[in-house]
Amino acid sequence: MNYKIKFAIIGGGWRTEFYLRIAEACPERFEIAGVVVRDEAKRHAIEKAWDVRGYATLEELLHSETPSFVVVSVSWASCPVILEQLAERGIPALSETPPAPDLEALLKLNSRLGELEARVQVAEQYLFQPLHAARQACIESGRLGQVSQVQVSAAHGYHGISLMRQWLGAGHEPAVIRAFTFESPLTAGPNRMGAPASEQTVVSKQTIASLQFASGRLGIFDFTGDQYFSWIRSQRVLIRGERGEIVNETMTYLLDYLTPIETPLLRKDAGQNGNLEGYYHKGILAGEQWVYQNPLAPARLTDDEIAVATCLLRMDEYVRTGKPFYSLADASQDHYLNLLIQQAATGGETVTSVLQPWSEKA
Repeated sequence: MNYKIKFAIIGGGWRTEFYLRIAEACPERFEIAGVVVRDEAKRHAIEKAWDVRGYATLEELLHSETPSFVVVSVSWASCPVILEQLAERGIPALSETPPAPDLEALLKLNSRLGELEARVQVAEQYLFQPLHAARQACIESGRLGQVSQVQVSAAHGYHGISLMRQWLGAGHEPAVIRAFTFESPLTAGPNRMGAPASEQTVVSKQTIASLQFASGRLGIFDFTGDQYFSWIRSQRVLIRGERGEIVNETMTYLLDYLTPIETPLLRKDAGQNGNLEGYYHKGILAGEQWVYQNPLAPARLTDDEIAVATCLLRMDEYVRTGKPFYSLADASQDHYLNLLIQQAATGGETVTSVLQPWSEKA
C-alpha cells in the first residue's frame, strides 16, 4: 500500500480510542481526518491527548475535510440516526456493533439504508483476530471436511454468534434456540480501569445456548462477561468436522483414513528470547504453513487492535471496489440471534428464528 487511508470518527467513547491508537501506531497506513464529539470538554481532551482535530458537528468536519469513510462509534440508540445522515450525504460508513439496539430498529434501519443505497459495513472485529482468523483459514483449507458443530466461548452476544455462523457456514438459515443462564461466585479480576484494588467476590453470570440450524448444523454459545478481563476465566473453542477438529489451539485431522495428524496453531511473535526484529505479532503457523499473517506488521498492536485495523483495511477495499466484508445484513442477523438467545434464556422457552427482510440481501 503506497497511500494513507484517511477516515473520520464520530464519537468519543472507549471504542474510539482503539482507532486512535491504531492510527498512532501505523502513521504510514492511516490518517484521521477528524473526530466529531459534541461534548466540548471531551472533544478538547481527545485533541490534546491524540493530536487530532476535533469537531462539534458532522457539518463542521465535512466543511474542512473529505474522508474516504466515517467510523460511527456512538451509542446503540444514536447509531441509526448517524448512519442515515451519512447515507443521505453519500458518505460510506463503518459502523460499530451492533448497528441498532433491537429488532424493530434493525428492520427500520435496513429498510431506510436500502432506500438510500447506503454504503455501510460493520466493524465486527472478532472475525479478524489472529487466532480466530487462523481457525477460519484451517476450515477453508478443507482439512476438517464439512464442519457440523461449533462450540464457542470466546466473545459475548453477537460477537460470539458471528464466529459461530462463520465457522459453521450457517448463513441466515432458521435456527431453533434454547438457552439458560447460570450464576456462580468468582474472585474479581481486572476491568477496563485496571487491576482490582483488593480481593472481592462477585457474581459471575454465564449464558449457555444451543442453536440447531435448519441444515442440521449445531452451534453452542457459552460465555460469561468475566472472560474478557479475568485472569482465571479463559476462552474455549471447538470446531468439529467430518475429517478433523480444532480444540482451542490444536488441530487434528486425517491425512488419509489411516493417518491422523495433530498440529498446534503456533503463534509467532517478534521480539522474544533475544530476537531484535522489534516487538509485534508476526502470524500463526499450522505445521509448515502460515494460516495467518499479520497485515499490520510491524506495528505494535494487541490482537483486538489488529482485528479492528483489519476492518479499516477491508473498509478501504470496500469503498474502492464494493467488495463487502461484514455487511449490515450479517450484523443484523447476528444481533437478531443474540436477541433471541436473551429471550429464550429469560423466558425459558424454545424460540425459532425466521428469515428477515435483510436476508434477501445477504
